[in-house]
Amino acid sequence: MGIVAGLDSAPDFTRIVVCDTDTGAVLRQGYAPHPVEGRPSDVDPQAWLLSLGEAAGGGLLEGVQAIGVSAQQNALIPLDAQGNTVRPAMVGGDKRAQVAAADLVDALGGREAWAQAVGCVPSAAQPVTKLRWLAKSEPENARRTAVLLQAHDWLVWQLLGRPVRRTTDRGGASGTGYWSAATGAYRPDLVELALGHQAMMPEVIGPSDAAGTTPEGLLISAGTGETMAAAFGLGIGLGDAVVSLGASGSVMAVHPEALTDQSGMITSLADATGMHLPVVTTLNAVRTLRGTAELLGLPDLESLSDLAMKSTPGAHGLVLLPYLEGERTPNLPHTAGTLAGLRRESMKPEHLARAAFEGMLCGLGDALDVLRGRGVDVRRIFLLGPAAELPAVQASAPSLFGAQVVVPQPADYAAIGAARQAAWALGVSQGTLDPRTPPAWQGAAAQVLEPGDELAVGQAVRQQFTAVREQTHPGAFRA
Repeated sequence: MGIVAGLDSAPDFTRIVVCDTDTGAVLRQGYAPHPVEGRPSDVDPQAWLLSLGEAAGGGLLEGVQAIGVSAQQNALIPLDAQGNTVRPAMVGGDKRAQVAAADLVDALGGREAWAQAVGCVPSAAQPVTKLRWLAKSEPENARRTAVLLQAHDWLVWQLLGRPVRRTTDRGGASGTGYWSAATGAYRPDLVELALGHQAMMPEVIGPSDAAGTTPEGLLISAGTGETMAAAFGLGIGLGDAVVSLGASGSVMAVHPEALTDQSGMITSLADATGMHLPVVTTLNAVRTLRGTAELLGLPDLESLSDLAMKSTPGAHGLVLLPYLEGERTPNLPHTAGTLAGLRRESMKPEHLARAAFEGMLCGLGDALDVLRGRGVDVRRIFLLGPAAELPAVQASAPSLFGAQVVVPQPADYAAIGAARQAAWALGVSQGTLDPRTPPAWQGAAAQVLEPGDELAVGQAVRQQFTAVREQTHPGAFRA
């Protein structure tokens, strides 16, 4: 029927996929790194346009009818009243803003007040916190700031030729710290609390709405953040959760309503389809494995996995509470890791290796249980990240999580999700798709793992982990 493109402007690169509108099959793709050294906290957003142009070279977009944009989350682009950037974009975790985050939490009356207001507690990464940092550290730039955009908002605006109307989507808006997924509305008072004055924010348009059309007739869809685009590209729906294994870990699931959590453990995001995407993060995932590999003198995670497979479930009673960087879930910011169950027979390298994998996965299981405890249905779990391929992860995850585990083949899911959004907006504009129902594309190619006969064993390992956690940190999960 036609072709659409999805572009993902990640922290380091731009990737573009061109897809068939009916099936989602990837027909061609382009890639270019951003012309930026390392990962600085401040980036001129023009760098994103340069890599976009390079990635789209060689006629990549020939015949494309619509484009969707996915981009890194938490990047704040402050504009002046004329639409010029006041300063470079503030991107990433931005540790400069940690004090500002604590200031904001106190200024509104604590974590619970923020959770009730916008479904999340300010962190150093969020745009609302970066506004507070700007007001305190660069007051003149703060005074000049009149418009607030995020990365995908800015790119969509540029592609459309910088029109007067500026737009965003629910997914992107939900991560700002000044828009509530529960009410579907901005909180201008929180912008003023952070920045010291009001500023304009982009109009939040619907998941299947078009942001506009270029002079050449190319339709541009709403765009969204990378997390929401990847979830949309994977095709997750009700009953599905995604566990991401990075240095830190995250668990998110599709849910029909926004969740507010008084403890602040749940971040209440919106997804790219009109549903909600509650997220729970752990500070310690693959960093637990890397630390254990270094301790055992192993060169890589594959070697650690091989060693762990020589042990058995439960690691001969050895339990690792993997809170090496403190922990967010449960909220133990100043704690350290704990190794329990040391006996003469358990003091072997393979048992420590096994305990590291089980500790990491049990910590993520705790995060899953936070969502389950709030009524989130979890029947199938998508496991993402290079560590998901490790045999020791695949052997333990289904029984520890108590659900079917799906390990998708590596693909550009954020770019594919952006393309799927473009196909949806195009179909709606042509009258061939329902604005409430996205196009049904092929699911991700994946390996499916079942708990099977190991379920009881896995639940026993979870109980062993929980007992040690409760003994070491009593009541850590009580609200």
